[in-house]
Amino acid sequence: MSSSDEQHHLYKYYIDTQAVSDLTRRTLVLVLAGGEGSRLRNLTKWRAKPAVPFGGKYRIIDFALSNCINSGMRRIGVLTQYKSHSLIRHLQRAWGFMRPEIGEFVEIIPAQQRLRPEWYQGTADAIYQNLDIIYRHEPDYVLVLGGDHIYTMNYAKMLAAHVQTEAELTVGCIEVPLDEAKGFGVMSVDEEYRITRFTEKPSEPESVPGKPDMALASMGIYIFSMEFLTNALIRDAEDEASQHDFGKNIIPAAIQSAKSVAYPYLDSRGEPDYWRDVGSLFSYWKANIELCDIEPELNLYERDWPIWTYQSQSPPAKFAFDDEGRRGQAIDSLVAGGCIISGAKVKRSVIFFNTRIETGSYVRKSVILPKVRIGKNCLIKNCVIDKGTVIPDGFQIGVDPEEDRRRFIVTDEGIVLVTPGMMNQRLHYERD
Repeated sequence: MSSSDEQHHLYKYYIDTQAVSDLTRRTLVLVLAGGEGSRLRNLTKWRAKPAVPFGGKYRIIDFALSNCINSGMRRIGVLTQYKSHSLIRHLQRAWGFMRPEIGEFVEIIPAQQRLRPEWYQGTADAIYQNLDIIYRHEPDYVLVLGGDHIYTMNYAKMLAAHVQTEAELTVGCIEVPLDEAKGFGVMSVDEEYRITRFTEKPSEPESVPGKPDMALASMGIYIFSMEFLTNALIRDAEDEASQHDFGKNIIPAAIQSAKSVAYPYLDSRGEPDYWRDVGSLFSYWKANIELCDIEPELNLYERDWPIWTYQSQSPPAKFAFDDEGRRGQAIDSLVAGGCIISGAKVKRSVIFFNTRIETGSYVRKSVILPKVRIGKNCLIKNCVIDKGTVIPDGFQIGVDPEEDRRRFIVTDEGIVLVTPGMMNQRLHYERD
């Protein structure tokens, strides 16, 4: 790369904007962000899953929203429900830069019981109960997303394929190992990628033809033609036996009555692109730690596809002392602004903003969320430590599994979750 090309790339997202096409302008995006995320255990005790921090400075939902902006889709509604305060506060701070006067918006849509006295009964019901809001925007196409996965995807390409194939429903899909497919919606397709079968979380997933160890899994990304979506939601709402869920009800029914097409998510080599379900503690920890690789699959430094978020006004990270046995250092790690590594060693870890690690402590293969304080001479291994936790001097975590299980949550893979409550530090009001 020549010096002029390198300089152009360096300043790329200051001068280039993603095009808003006629197709993307006629599309409304609805992000389902009301889920509890129970498999993340106490990480979602006080926040919705899409609001869980990720990658040193982001929230999980920032990836889906950034994909929208970078794809030229700027009419976005975010549907909230479960413990949404943290999520709503983040959306207001991070995503208030849109210009509604020219038809751009990130609109927060709380659960409002608009059509019935109950809260949302499923993913499809969440959309159904907001049909009047959807009508108001007069879209030709509706893109439905989950707000709880980590990936970078150009939705405009998927939308173009939806229109070109004259589909009424297009489902984003990716190949996953067969033994992992039980947690997903799994589909079968013909030679033209028309969906012939769809099963939500099957006990015996069907493999991809020619790939006996892989299954074609739904990414929870759907594009609907507006008329078809309306009719499908109304029929589903009238079905008392339905669970009102896209994966369990809407998609299987659509396959029988409409042109339903799978859209494979592939990289430039034709291989499955980066996509992570961070729904369990282990997968969440693993996806964060993977960012510490020399060349991670998810490149947060790609200037062609920036991930947008709210950033607190923090000073640069500081590494203090350079004495033998008291050297502030971080190796193969991500360290956010406002952090002070004071005579401590950090290795292959993700340290979120405004965290302090004191002299003599060693943090290895751990995810440390914002505003954590780790005292002197601590040993922290294979941990996820939640926001605001204070670890006293001399504390060890991730060393003795039996001792850890008495105090904390330990996964089958040996990852330890530590929260303020587990340390008898009350950051939230709880009734005794």
